[in-house]
Amino acid sequence: MQVSTLFSSKRILSLITPVFIFVLLIAPNFSHVAQAATAKEIDVSVDVVLDRFKNDVKGAEGYLASAKGVLVLPNVVRVGFFFGGEYGEGALIVDGKTVDYYSTAAGSFGFQFGAQSKDIVIIFMEEKALTKFRDSLGWSAGVDGSIVIVDEGAGGSLDTENVKDPIVGFVFGLKGLMLNLSLEGSKFTKLAK
Repeated sequence: MQVSTLFSSKRILSLITPVFIFVLLIAPNFSHVAQAATAKEIDVSVDVVLDRFKNDVKGAEGYLASAKGVLVLPNVVRVGFFFGGEYGEGALIVDGKTVDYYSTAAGSFGFQFGAQSKDIVIIFMEEKALTKFRDSLGWSAGVDGSIVIVDEGAGGSLDTENVKDPIVGFVFGLKGLMLNLSLEGSKFTKLAK
Protein backbone atom coordinates (compact mmCIF):
# COMPACT_ATOMS: atom_id res chain seq x y z
CA MET A 1 0.00 0.00 0.00
CA GLN A 2 1.39 3.36 -1.01
CA VAL A 3 1.42 6.31 1.40
CA SER A 4 -0.52 9.33 0.21
CA THR A 5 1.59 12.11 -1.29
CA LEU A 6 0.04 14.42 1.30
CA PHE A 7 2.09 12.73 4.00
CA SER A 8 5.23 11.90 2.04
CA SER A 9 8.54 12.78 3.70
CA LYS A 10 9.41 15.29 0.96
CA ARG A 11 6.09 17.07 1.42
CA ILE A 12 6.46 17.20 5.19
CA LEU A 13 10.03 18.46 4.87
CA SER A 14 8.95 21.16 2.41
CA LEU A 15 6.33 22.37 4.89
CA ILE A 16 8.52 22.24 7.99
CA THR A 17 11.65 23.87 6.53
CA PRO A 18 10.11 27.35 6.15
CA VAL A 19 8.82 27.16 9.73
CA PHE A 20 12.32 26.46 11.04
CA ILE A 21 13.76 29.28 8.93
CA PHE A 22 11.11 31.63 10.29
CA VAL A 23 11.80 30.59 13.87
CA LEU A 24 15.56 30.98 13.45
CA LEU A 25 15.57 34.28 11.55
CA ILE A 26 12.49 36.28 12.50
CA ALA A 27 11.22 35.08 15.88
CA PRO A 28 14.35 36.14 17.84
CA ASN A 29 13.58 39.76 16.94
CA PHE A 30 10.44 39.48 19.03
CA SER A 31 11.95 37.72 22.04
CA HIS A 32 11.39 40.83 24.18
CA VAL A 33 7.65 40.18 23.90
CA ALA A 34 7.98 36.75 25.48
CA GLN A 35 9.57 38.29 28.57
CA ALA A 36 6.95 39.49 31.00
CA ALA A 37 7.02 43.22 31.61
CA THR A 38 7.06 44.67 35.11
CA ALA A 39 4.10 46.65 36.38
CA LYS A 40 6.12 49.86 36.07
CA GLU A 41 7.08 49.10 32.44
CA ILE A 42 3.44 48.39 31.59
CA ASP A 43 2.28 51.62 33.29
CA VAL A 44 4.77 53.72 31.31
CA SER A 45 3.71 52.11 28.02
CA VAL A 46 0.02 52.53 28.87
CA ASP A 47 0.54 56.26 29.49
CA VAL A 48 2.26 56.64 26.11
CA VAL A 49 -0.59 54.86 24.30
CA LEU A 50 -3.27 56.91 26.09
CA ASP A 51 -1.47 60.16 25.17
CA ARG A 52 -1.30 59.01 21.56
CA PHE A 53 -4.99 58.04 21.65
CA LYS A 54 -5.98 61.49 22.96
CA ASN A 55 -3.77 63.32 20.46
CA ASP A 56 -4.52 61.27 17.34
CA VAL A 57 -8.25 60.50 17.66
CA LYS A 58 -10.77 63.32 17.60
CA GLY A 59 -13.42 62.47 20.18
CA ALA A 60 -11.14 60.29 22.32
CA GLU A 61 -11.55 62.55 25.35
CA GLY A 62 -15.33 62.01 25.21
CA TYR A 63 -14.94 58.24 25.24
CA LEU A 64 -12.46 58.34 28.11
CA ALA A 65 -14.70 60.69 30.13
CA SER A 66 -17.70 58.36 29.68
CA ALA A 67 -15.74 55.16 30.32
CA LYS A 68 -16.39 52.95 33.33
CA GLY A 69 -13.01 51.35 32.65
CA VAL A 70 -10.26 51.37 30.01
CA LEU A 71 -8.06 48.40 29.11
CA VAL A 72 -4.87 49.53 27.36
CA LEU A 73 -2.63 46.93 25.71
CA PRO A 74 0.53 48.51 24.26
CA ASN A 75 2.72 46.76 21.71
CA VAL A 76 0.62 43.64 21.05
CA VAL A 77 2.77 41.62 18.66
CA ARG A 78 1.39 39.23 16.05
CA VAL A 79 3.74 36.79 14.33
CA GLY A 80 2.62 34.30 11.73
CA PHE A 81 3.73 31.71 9.26
CA PHE A 82 0.62 29.70 8.35
CA PHE A 83 0.01 29.39 12.12
CA GLY A 84 -0.10 32.75 13.81
CA GLY A 85 -0.18 34.03 17.32
CA GLU A 86 -0.28 37.29 19.16
CA TYR A 87 0.51 38.35 22.68
CA GLY A 88 0.62 41.53 24.70
CA GLU A 89 0.29 42.86 28.24
CA GLY A 90 -1.48 45.93 29.53
CA ALA A 91 -3.41 47.56 32.32
CA LEU A 92 -7.04 48.13 33.25
CA ILE A 93 -7.71 51.67 34.41
CA VAL A 94 -10.76 52.59 36.49
CA ASP A 95 -11.29 56.15 37.76
CA GLY A 96 -7.86 57.16 36.46
CA LYS A 97 -5.97 54.46 38.38
CA THR A 98 -4.54 51.09 37.36
CA VAL A 99 -6.58 48.39 39.11
CA ASP A 100 -5.36 45.23 37.36
CA TYR A 101 -2.93 43.97 34.73
CA TYR A 102 -3.99 41.75 31.84
CA SER A 103 -2.51 39.79 28.98
CA THR A 104 -4.10 39.13 25.62
CA ALA A 105 -3.40 36.13 23.45
CA ALA A 106 -4.87 34.83 20.21
CA GLY A 107 -4.03 32.24 17.61
CA SER A 108 -4.95 31.78 13.98
CA PHE A 109 -4.41 29.49 11.05
CA GLY A 110 -4.37 30.35 7.36
CA PHE A 111 -2.26 32.06 4.77
CA GLN A 112 -0.16 34.53 6.78
CA PHE A 113 3.46 35.50 6.97
CA GLY A 114 5.27 38.22 8.89
CA ALA A 115 4.93 40.21 12.04
CA GLN A 116 3.25 43.39 13.18
CA SER A 117 2.82 45.39 16.34
CA LYS A 118 -0.30 47.24 17.42
CA ASP A 119 -1.70 49.10 20.40
CA ILE A 120 -5.21 48.31 21.63
CA VAL A 121 -7.51 50.52 23.70
CA ILE A 122 -10.72 48.85 24.91
CA ILE A 123 -13.29 51.09 26.58
CA PHE A 124 -16.02 49.70 28.81
CA MET A 125 -18.97 52.06 28.47
CA GLU A 126 -21.25 50.17 30.89
CA GLU A 127 -20.56 49.07 34.46
CA LYS A 128 -22.19 45.67 33.85
CA ALA A 129 -19.74 44.89 30.99
CA LEU A 130 -16.76 46.00 33.10
CA THR A 131 -17.87 43.90 36.07
CA LYS A 132 -18.35 40.80 33.90
CA PHE A 133 -14.88 41.31 32.42
CA ARG A 134 -13.20 41.78 35.82
CA ASP A 135 -15.01 38.82 37.42
CA SER A 136 -14.02 36.34 34.70
CA LEU A 137 -11.03 34.02 35.01
CA GLY A 138 -10.33 34.35 31.29
CA TRP A 139 -12.51 36.56 29.10
CA SER A 140 -12.77 35.79 25.37
CA ALA A 141 -13.91 38.38 22.84
CA GLY A 142 -16.84 37.08 20.84
CA VAL A 143 -17.73 34.51 23.51
CA ASP A 144 -17.99 36.34 26.83
CA GLY A 145 -18.76 39.68 25.21
CA SER A 146 -18.42 41.57 21.96
CA ILE A 147 -15.99 44.37 21.30
CA VAL A 148 -17.06 46.78 18.59
CA ILE A 149 -14.00 48.12 16.77
CA VAL A 150 -14.42 51.81 16.07
CA ASP A 151 -12.82 53.69 13.21
CA GLU A 152 -13.03 57.39 12.40
CA GLY A 153 -15.32 56.94 9.42
CA ALA A 154 -16.00 59.64 6.90
CA GLY A 155 -16.15 62.56 9.33
CA GLY A 156 -12.70 61.97 10.78
CA SER A 157 -13.92 62.17 14.37
CA LEU A 158 -15.79 60.06 16.90
CA ASP A 159 -18.48 60.81 19.38
CA THR A 160 -20.10 58.80 22.13
CA GLU A 161 -23.59 59.71 20.88
CA ASN A 162 -23.30 57.51 17.78
CA VAL A 163 -21.79 54.42 19.43
CA LYS A 164 -24.11 52.78 21.97
CA ASP A 165 -22.24 49.52 22.47
CA PRO A 166 -21.16 48.42 25.98
CA ILE A 167 -17.55 47.73 24.89
CA VAL A 168 -15.72 49.60 22.15
CA GLY A 169 -12.19 49.07 20.93
CA PHE A 170 -9.57 51.07 19.05
CA VAL A 171 -6.60 49.43 17.36
CA PHE A 172 -3.56 51.50 16.36
CA GLY A 173 -0.78 50.66 13.97
CA LEU A 174 2.21 52.84 13.15
CA LYS A 175 0.02 55.13 11.02
CA GLY A 176 -2.94 55.61 13.34
CA LEU A 177 -6.21 53.71 13.68
CA MET A 178 -6.26 50.39 11.83
CA LEU A 179 -9.38 49.45 9.87
CA ASN A 180 -11.18 46.16 9.25
CA LEU A 181 -9.80 44.41 12.31
CA SER A 182 -11.45 42.14 14.81
CA LEU A 183 -10.50 41.13 18.32
CA GLU A 184 -12.82 38.13 18.16
CA GLY A 185 -11.09 35.07 19.57
CA SER A 186 -8.68 37.14 21.66
CA LYS A 187 -8.45 35.92 25.24
CA PHE A 188 -7.81 38.34 28.08
CA THR A 189 -6.37 36.99 31.33
CA LYS A 190 -5.68 38.80 34.59
CA LEU A 191 -2.01 38.86 35.56
CA ALA A 192 -0.52 38.86 39.04
CA LYS A 193 1.78 41.91 39.09
